[in-house]
Amino acid sequence: MKQLIVFLLCYTCFSTSITVAQVPQMVYKTDNYWQQQANYTMEIDMDVTSYQFEGQQNIVYTNNSPDVLNKVFYHLYFNAFQPGSDMDIRAQTISDPSRRLSHNTGTKEDPVYESKIAGLQPDEIGYIKVKSLLQNGKSVNYKVEGTLLEVQLNQAIQPGEQVNFDMVFTGQVPIQIRRSGRNNKEGVALSMAQWYPKLAEYDEEGWHAYSYIAREFYSVWGNYDVKITIDKDYTIGGTGYLQNPETIGHGYAQKTVKTEGEKLTWHFIAPNIHDFTWAADPNYKHDTLQVENGPLLHFFYKNTMSEEQLKNWKELQPKAAKLMTYFSNLIGPYPYKQYSIIQAGDSGMEYGMCTFIRGEVELESMFRSTVSHEMAHTWFQFLLASNEAKHEWMDEGFATYAEYKAMDVFYDENKLNPWEKSYNRYIELAQSGLEQPLTTYADRYELNRSYSTAAYHKGCVFLAQLGYIIGEDNLDKTIKTYYNEFVFKHPKPLDIIRTAEKVSGIELDWYLIDFAQTTNTIDYAVKSINKNEVILERIGKMAMPLDIQVTYTDGATEDFYIPLREMLGDKPTSATILKDWTWVLPTYSFETSKKIRSVQIDSSGLMADVNSKNNRLSLK
Repeated sequence: MKQLIVFLLCYTCFSTSITVAQVPQMVYKTDNYWQQQANYTMEIDMDVTSYQFEGQQNIVYTNNSPDVLNKVFYHLYFNAFQPGSDMDIRAQTISDPSRRLSHNTGTKEDPVYESKIAGLQPDEIGYIKVKSLLQNGKSVNYKVEGTLLEVQLNQAIQPGEQVNFDMVFTGQVPIQIRRSGRNNKEGVALSMAQWYPKLAEYDEEGWHAYSYIAREFYSVWGNYDVKITIDKDYTIGGTGYLQNPETIGHGYAQKTVKTEGEKLTWHFIAPNIHDFTWAADPNYKHDTLQVENGPLLHFFYKNTMSEEQLKNWKELQPKAAKLMTYFSNLIGPYPYKQYSIIQAGDSGMEYGMCTFIRGEVELESMFRSTVSHEMAHTWFQFLLASNEAKHEWMDEGFATYAEYKAMDVFYDENKLNPWEKSYNRYIELAQSGLEQPLTTYADRYELNRSYSTAAYHKGCVFLAQLGYIIGEDNLDKTIKTYYNEFVFKHPKPLDIIRTAEKVSGIELDWYLIDFAQTTNTIDYAVKSINKNEVILERIGKMAMPLDIQVTYTDGATEDFYIPLREMLGDKPTSATILKDWTWVLPTYSFETSKKIRSVQIDSSGLMADVNSKNNRLSLK
């Protein structure tokens, strides 16, 4: 097999002159910050009949930490798709298993769930097998535990030291069950996500060597150089920039050079990224669309779909271009030269420079429910690379926030609260008794539905409600500043809060603690009205600043704002600012200049009060 170099895999632009320098360089180490770096060179040879592949990999690993490393860990994600794996067992034991991982062999009323993984045959399972591993040219000892490879180093890696790891490996692509796999429900041959031996991340909290059970990922930043050799009839789309379009064709170049043999070798590079993903199919149609002042968009979809479905993919393209521009303005500029939308996988899922989505769906569903969310993930996780295993709400929730905000604009809905769906879902969870705090590890939620509501919807509410606290303009500035300061890094919850504090001048540690680290709820009530006096009551454990609207008996209205003392500041407002309310006091009173007819707490609905029925009181 030829010597091979793999970086993260993504299909790319037509030009071969793109270099790493065209993407802003990452800062791996400063006086106050460090992160590890792993530069991958990989080469694989894929057999599209057996779905097995042979691979070689070189990783240049730089230890930017102040710590001496005596071992390293790799993720072998494909090993999850084997009977008896942690993913299999979890699917059998959780009380509300994912439909992706389980069959219901019973009835709707009396379900009997069986794990799909448990029934896989030897030629259907997934695996990555390590044949050899060298550290700086010398063999090292290692052992495999499920989806993890633990490597005992021959020589410890010193702070600031750079080492080479060379690996020879083989793999088998599993039947499509979750994210990765072959021959999905829509007939896509290869959905290659998390397909290669991948170094685990090490940061100031130590190693993040998680078993692959159900949730998502946390990866090392670096550069990828990848070569994929595959049957010449297969079209590839994914991460990175194609370096040899003239010898490949398949929609990457107008003029091609005829090549001999039954296979083609695709060469991609992907700079400044933390994952490499690709998909391949012999029936892919490949379209491109240039975004003005933005990337080249690639679209890969099956040409065997119905005429209506093919039309949907054409109509999706200008919408996706508009969305790319919107998110770049809302959050920060998209820094890469290409982005791909690919019919692949088991549903919508974000990856580096690309996303996998379903293709045989209505245009409205494809754009509004999938592409809008997955494209938002380009910023919230693939550029602002939070740890999805620990802080899943920072990517899912923030992407949901951006998705709903964008759709409100795209469809001219002009809602007072574009995130109302997330508020309702969060409140339903908070009232159910099943809520766990956002500090819960993604795989440790007792129920899948609790995870989903917390990660997607409470995470969305966290950001939208932050705008209620500091003001919408300050939130917009916070998001842009957060991007500028933490792009190509691994931000944590404190980073978004400290950014908001610096932008707004308001103290916000209380908000992070109460809303993300506990299950305390917000519940305020208008307790009584006596002529021109209002008495408010805090029933929930979590304190908040309050927007109050008073309607007088003469029909006039007046807005009031009650700061929370712990904020040590006020949001910008045109309302009448009253004295602050400390969290230790259960009630609060104020007087108005005229006789009152009614009082309304938070008419915007942007405060996540779990009982809105007591937020309004009217006198007869």
